[in-house]
Amino acid sequence: MKASSKQLARQWPYPRHKVFEKQLRNAATKWFKQKGFIPHSNIPYCLKDWSDWPKNMILKDVAEYIQKCKDESKDEKPYPLHKYIHHGLSSQAMVFNLIGPLIKRNDFAPLVKCLQAKGVDMPIDVKSGAFEFEDRKVFNEDSGQPTSIDVVLKDEKDQPMIFIESKLVEKVFGGCSVFAGGDCDGRNPVNDKQSCYLHYIGRKYWDLLEEYGFSSILENEKQCVFSAYYQFFREVLLSLDKNGVFVLLSDERSPVFYCKGKNGKEKGLMPFLMDFVPEEHKSRIAAISVQEVVEQIKKSNRHQDWIGIFEKKYDLINGHK
Repeated sequence: MKASSKQLARQWPYPRHKVFEKQLRNAATKWFKQKGFIPHSNIPYCLKDWSDWPKNMILKDVAEYIQKCKDESKDEKPYPLHKYIHHGLSSQAMVFNLIGPLIKRNDFAPLVKCLQAKGVDMPIDVKSGAFEFEDRKVFNEDSGQPTSIDVVLKDEKDQPMIFIESKLVEKVFGGCSVFAGGDCDGRNPVNDKQSCYLHYIGRKYWDLLEEYGFSSILENEKQCVFSAYYQFFREVLLSLDKNGVFVLLSDERSPVFYCKGKNGKEKGLMPFLMDFVPEEHKSRIAAISVQEVVEQIKKSNRHQDWIGIFEKKYDLINGHK
């Protein structure tokens, strides 16, 4: 007897995003309620006001550290706290909660072990870390929002070496706003760079794609890869240009960026987009999961005061399989 579409849907070997997001919503609602925090009137998994964002942090000293960074940031480079950092499903809040204690305590061994397990091909000797890295000079981003990466780990000379972008319930990498705004037909400009508005106004994205060997891979594509995957390529190029490693941190319960099915096969944007990366750069790009980082932190036995709380806040105890 032929299986129905509903029966086949239940046999799908990969996670479903809507199930994952519902799980996180329920966990955040429960966590805020247990803490006695006042939620948004219509969204129980979001705090009432943006100014309540420190309550979304697990450790008080991490919240104080973030606030200090914001207070000390210069007017021309304001510290970019996200609009929804008070939201229980905020990826920025999640990475503050997960990586913040490691930065504060100068303990990067759990992250390093995750990267070593992925076969990252470069010496890893991390001495410090910081949130929110940008450099307008790389792409000549002299106006507007520059390419920014969530976390940077630095060496003993204070040089950035590992660039970490975090994702939680996001469903995409950020796409090109010019395409989204209707000012581009999405055609691949690799052989006609002047047809790209961003290249025309002086951005160096296509120049760096060519410099690092991407153009020969992209030249047969009909559609511009920036139209849907602008953020991925900008951040990878920024990392390569700084002689560093690009790392995508995401939750393995989401099928969007990286997951493995019950059949053992990989799925997600990272395995797909790696097909567009020249072979010589692949060892400097890695995907790690929140679950893998949590596991290494627990094994260290140095963060028992908060890692269990993190697991409860993001429902990792019930959700990790």
